[in-house]
Amino acid sequence: MTDLPRIPLAGVIGHPIAHSRSPALHGYWLRRYGLKGHYIPIDIAPGDLPELIRTLPRLGFVGLNVTIPHKEAILQIADIVTDRAALIGAANTLIFRKDGKIHADNTDGSGFIANLRQNAAHWAPASGPAVVLGAGGAARAVIAALIEVGVPEIRLANRTRPRADALRSDFGAKVHVHEWVQASNLLEDAATVVNTTSLGMTGKPDFRVPLDKLNPRALVTDLVYTPLKTQFLIEAEAKGCTVVDGLGMLLHQAAPGFERWFGVRPEVDEATRKAVLQA
Repeated sequence: MTDLPRIPLAGVIGHPIAHSRSPALHGYWLRRYGLKGHYIPIDIAPGDLPELIRTLPRLGFVGLNVTIPHKEAILQIADIVTDRAALIGAANTLIFRKDGKIHADNTDGSGFIANLRQNAAHWAPASGPAVVLGAGGAARAVIAALIEVGVPEIRLANRTRPRADALRSDFGAKVHVHEWVQASNLLEDAATVVNTTSLGMTGKPDFRVPLDKLNPRALVTDLVYTPLKTQFLIEAEAKGCTVVDGLGMLLHQAAPGFERWFGVRPEVDEATRKAVLQA
């Protein structure tokens, strides 16, 4: 009897992980393109991470998405780390190579930009400063991506100043750190405004930065996608701004990993959004 090829397995690791929309997304793409494969949520406690990551390829896994709290720790385990993952200091996509090496990448920044390009075709990143609210891992990916596409200045505000200062030292002179209480004053001539904090997310504190000085020509986006239209986006839209919700970033950051694991570049379209929202 000849050996049958193994059905490729992929998944998302985190702790906790039951809330993740990624299984619904990848499951939809597998069905849409008629591919053999499975995508599984895996809850891994931090202390078990090094051992279990090395075990998964032997079980037939070809790669993983990585979410909180493992995105930084995984860089210490991976054999190969891309330049952008190293710059951001976190990885969200792993590829288990045939030679046994673990390849770590970060597609959050490219997913962020692809979401804006798809949903705000007129966006001109070089046309003015960007305001980034928050200084966590998502902010690092966003700042790296904004610099790459030519934003001339990034005004960064975070509730705790030292985290913002650390980003300034990592990303250089285009990043200008401001106190959180001054955040509303940064908006006046900003061309791009990004909320990377969890403020406004279902179950989290409200987003309370006043938007009265917001430039009505700005593109405003929120990485939060539960709810899909946050209070931040509702207020920005009422001021005339173009707004982009955060779900598209989740969809676009997932596409490169899916292609590497299952061999097809999936399309991010309205049907994909619908499938994830209905899950």
